[in-house]
Amino acid sequence: MKHSIVVVDDHLLIAKAISAIINQFSNFHVMYEVENGSLLDEKFKLKSNIPEIILLDISMPVMDGFETAIWLRENYPQVLVMALSVQDDENSLLRMVRNGAKGYLVKNTHPRQLEEALNALIEHKLYFPEWANKMFLNAIKGESSFHDEVKMSDRETEFMKHVCSEMSYKEISEIMYCSPRTVEGYRDTLFEKFGVRTRVGLAVVAIKLGICKV
Repeated sequence: MKHSIVVVDDHLLIAKAISAIINQFSNFHVMYEVENGSLLDEKFKLKSNIPEIILLDISMPVMDGFETAIWLRENYPQVLVMALSVQDDENSLLRMVRNGAKGYLVKNTHPRQLEEALNALIEHKLYFPEWANKMFLNAIKGESSFHDEVKMSDRETEFMKHVCSEMSYKEISEIMYCSPRTVEGYRDTLFEKFGVRTRVGLAVVAIKLGICKV
């Protein structure tokens, strides 16, 4: 069974071209395309229109990618959002991640990398290319809002060591010899302690604190 995708982009020709490429992939199919987040909202009123993945442009009229990502995070957190934009600046990347995006690609990405990214997103619930990871590291240089004084238990520290890996939370739970729910508990507690909302945010904290090496 192929994984479902919806393309949200106000440029119809680009959206159709992206869909045509994806429909050639063995594991994915595009359900439909819409021009902005407002139209996506309308489509989502029918449950059968809700996909596993949203490929989301940033610059759109009516309801742009930043607003749409927040709306999806708050109302459909199970939907994986991959930003696919011409914008590759640090501000756009970090803002989309804060708004809930689980991945980010630029539109000049090779189709092979797009397929790899989609497969990684399905498997690990997260995908960022090397250039994006470098931006994350640059963003934390001189960052003063992280709390080095935050106290973590030994098990929370152990969990943080695995955050930077490509393992799923289920795989982390197996390594830590505990249930997936317990791992999710560590995650949620650390989200609150460090004031982050995503695994990427935790990974950045882990690198900053020297728990994860890059």
